[in-house]
Amino acid sequence: MPKGKGPQGKRITLKVAKNSVRVAFNGRRRLDLSKMGIATFPKCILELADVEELDLSRNFLRKIPNIIEKFQNLMWLDLHSNQLDELPAEIGTLKNLTYLNLCNNKLTTESLPEELTHLKNLRTLNLGLNCLETVPTTFGKLRELIELGLFDNSLTLIPKSVKKLPKLERLNVKRNPLPEFEKEEEPIDTVKRIESLYLVEKKDLCGSCLETCQGERDELHKLEEMTPVPPNKPSFSSLTTPNSTAMDNQEEWRIRDDDS
Repeated sequence: MPKGKGPQGKRITLKVAKNSVRVAFNGRRRLDLSKMGIATFPKCILELADVEELDLSRNFLRKIPNIIEKFQNLMWLDLHSNQLDELPAEIGTLKNLTYLNLCNNKLTTESLPEELTHLKNLRTLNLGLNCLETVPTTFGKLRELIELGLFDNSLTLIPKSVKKLPKLERLNVKRNPLPEFEKEEEPIDTVKRIESLYLVEKKDLCGSCLETCQGERDELHKLEEMTPVPPNKPSFSSLTTPNSTAMDNQEEWRIRDDDS
């Protein structure tokens, strides 16, 4: 490998891409190119730009080209665990996007394009495990946002415009150098929403995803322990046990037989 250059990455052909299209549980078509060793955005997938979901997570991507604007049907975009240090302004043209995962990259506050605020239908935005020092106050324009992940950054302040988002139910700011009063104002996650269910092996999850799964599993176990278990058999405490009564009757008949 030449000095100073990153991994060359695997070359994805159109045939490979077509074979990677799956139908998700929600009926959408997903192009899943995760864990493929990709270092450069494969232009051949423009032939599949009508998919509703695109998964490019766990690769070596450093840039997303402006041709991402061709994917106008996208509702779900997963780019977590790459090496992204910038995003194109054209990402703001994906008007149907409801889910955007940018976790575990190298994004800074300066590398977040203002056009992100054009994603008016966005409900989930994950920016955890990046290099953010501040949160753009313009994120307050994302009025449909339900879940916002900002964990494992370098944040010292969460703008009021973000904390006051009308539909925000979950704001994860864990492991940031925030003052205590900022942490106390973190909204409590009272509603759990699952859009799709996928079975994956533990080794395939990134650290933050594994932590989330384990936390939700522990909560489920707590709920199970709190749920009262109905008795298997009805209890008739005021009645005589049938078997003991039968035994007494048998003894009485046995005595009568002996006397006769």
